[in-house]
Amino acid sequence: MLDTSARLLHLLSLLQLRQEWSGDSLASRLEVDVRTVRRDIDKLRSLGYPVDSTRGTAGGYRLAAGTSMPPLLLDDEEAVAVAIGLRGAAVGAVSGVGETAVSALLKLEQVLPSRLRHRVQALHAATVSLGGGEDAVDPEMLTIIAAACRDQQRLRFRYRGSQHQREVEPLRLVHTPHRWYLVAWDVDRSGWRTYRVDRIDAPPSTGRRFTPRPPPAKDLGAYVSTAISSAPYTHQARLLLHTSAAQATARISPTVGRIEAVGEATCLLRTGSHSLDEIAIYVALMDVDFDVLDPPELAERIQTVARRLTAVTHLPSHGAN
Repeated sequence: MLDTSARLLHLLSLLQLRQEWSGDSLASRLEVDVRTVRRDIDKLRSLGYPVDSTRGTAGGYRLAAGTSMPPLLLDDEEAVAVAIGLRGAAVGAVSGVGETAVSALLKLEQVLPSRLRHRVQALHAATVSLGGGEDAVDPEMLTIIAAACRDQQRLRFRYRGSQHQREVEPLRLVHTPHRWYLVAWDVDRSGWRTYRVDRIDAPPSTGRRFTPRPPPAKDLGAYVSTAISSAPYTHQARLLLHTSAAQATARISPTVGRIEAVGEATCLLRTGSHSLDEIAIYVALMDVDFDVLDPPELAERIQTVARRLTAVTHLPSHGAN
């Protein structure tokens, strides 16, 4: 069993993970009885952490926004600075930072007093990023979706270019080097779908709670990579690359295809396109030796493209005397 100080930190971390906990659930996770949970909640309150509680069969505990920042954490100026920094990191291009920034921002904004939340939103609205574009994502949109994933609440939104309103059960946000994607169960289509977050027209509205379904795959990153790089296309291709999976991953975007390790110096690339010529030209420019596994027509197209390029190099120069 954890000592009191370690248990209080663990309890605070659990309260920040999701919107509400029952006393029995907290007791089970902390390996103590419900009476001890009540005492620990009272200790957190005495330290300034705003923990709300409700009675009854559906009752529980939740960490609420307070009138001031809890002690021993951040003062007002530090809280605003961190929130602004996290918002920028959430939509930035630094590899591996986006998802962590959204998670941290979600925890911070959950306990920000309203006066500080307004300051963060005002400063963000008055700031223009040169990295923005049509596929830029509002950090507030990300935190709304992330909270719905955490709290298991349905989302309703319109997808850009469609008048139909989608209702989904959100599972997870997945970040690639350039875009954010939402993996969710589409209620109307009764199936898993992958949505580009930048194509959601406005901040989605949340609905009733749902019971989580088994995820579509253990590796959601690989699932999204396959969904956005090959599944929607007419032609599917598999290529054996003569380089390590780590080196291939560093050079090939997840939006291009899915990389699978085969050996220490080889890996498999699964990709797709509506044009075999497009795949042929792309793999020719990768500067990596490869073998075409399928389809056989791709090897033929690569040979055709190679002959065309070779013929161009043998044309006489118009400037020669």
